[in-house]
Amino acid sequence: MRTNIEKTLLNKIRDLPLLKSVVNNWQDEGKKVVFTNGVFDLLHIGHITYLAKASELGDKLVIGLNSDSSTKRIKGEGRPVNDQNNRAALLAALFFVDAVVVFEEDTPLNLISTLMPDILVKGADYSVENIVGAKEVIANGGEVKTINFVEGYSSTSIIEKIRNQIT
Repeated sequence: MRTNIEKTLLNKIRDLPLLKSVVNNWQDEGKKVVFTNGVFDLLHIGHITYLAKASELGDKLVIGLNSDSSTKRIKGEGRPVNDQNNRAALLAALFFVDAVVVFEEDTPLNLISTLMPDILVKGADYSVENIVGAKEVIANGGEVKTINFVEGYSSTSIIEKIRNQIT
């Protein structure tokens, strides 16, 4: 038997067809849907700050989460440290996250094109013209925004620090 907390978490983790319906309902209700994506391998204060700021840009925050296989292709062997089910559950546990969807591709273009969020968000290390899905969101009347990262925090640096302490 699942607890209420487990049900709440699982209810936030959606497949794309169901999430498309949910997003359409939110938008029909006049809610602004914000979308961002990433690996979110070792959740840290940089991630939390970034996602909290992203959530403040609209009414609903949707996170596209790279699957284990796409993470491995992007980040290399040994990644992810946490599997996609654990990473999705951790993100879903955040009160300001409304939905998480796992994707297999290397980029979230299919997710963005399908969901058509009102606001697409990435870190400020990207320029708007280089953000995957920006053209599609803007052509649909949406906005693309960037958010500054908290300096000194990354999953890669945390993993390296751990590895250096072990050896």
